[in-house]
Amino acid sequence: MNAFELSIVAPALLAGLLVLSTHVALGQEVLTRGIIFIDLAIAQVAGLGVIAADTMGWEPHGWRVQASAVSAALVMAVVLNWTGKRWHDVQEALIGAVFILAATAGILILAGNPHGGEHLKELLVGQILWVTYGQLFPVAVLYAGCLLAWFVFYQRIQGFGFYALFALVVTASVQLVGVYLVFASLIIPALATRHISSRNSRYLWGYLIGLAGYLSGLAASMRWDLPPGAVIAWGLAIFALAFSWLAPRRLRE
Repeated sequence: MNAFELSIVAPALLAGLLVLSTHVALGQEVLTRGIIFIDLAIAQVAGLGVIAADTMGWEPHGWRVQASAVSAALVMAVVLNWTGKRWHDVQEALIGAVFILAATAGILILAGNPHGGEHLKELLVGQILWVTYGQLFPVAVLYAGCLLAWFVFYQRIQGFGFYALFALVVTASVQLVGVYLVFASLIIPALATRHISSRNSRYLWGYLIGLAGYLSGLAASMRWDLPPGAVIAWGLAIFALAFSWLAPRRLRE
């Protein structure tokens, strides 16, 4: 790998590590609560906020775009917290409906935009290879605060607190790596480690699976000129399956 490729891969890998730093822990919680599609729904709603801001001609990655995305995600956090209390038995179905409505709303908004297809692709697949260090710093600060809140106040983060924290994290993540990788980073490591009894061990192995998936995916993307988001998702899946088959029995005790 030459110097030019390394200059591209380094910030992309850092972006992946930042996403994993929060998503591995939140993915475990999502799996435990049985609200698997919450990340897709909130990510899609945050993306809808970005699309709306872009339609109004606001500068990409500017503060107004970020405010639009965060506001949309937090509003959805309020809605999901309310529906979770009122219709808990169908919460997963409601989350799925939110995802579909947000996705189709984005399509309708971009219907008259000649670059609409490209915008949707960027939202879903992401542009991880074009992430810059300047984009990573504010995300790192946000994630540090969210991780501190998560690990220090874990027992108190319930209801709206969980949804709000989730909304903030996912809003930042979807603009770095796209909706698909947000979902893959949350769910795939959590699925692979779900039988491990120790929470700390689940986190550790989840991070290692995620790191292997991002490293292998980025390397394969650069080697064969393939879309990085898609290859990383497959990398995560392959390492998760390998871990599920080869993990020592003692980890499950």
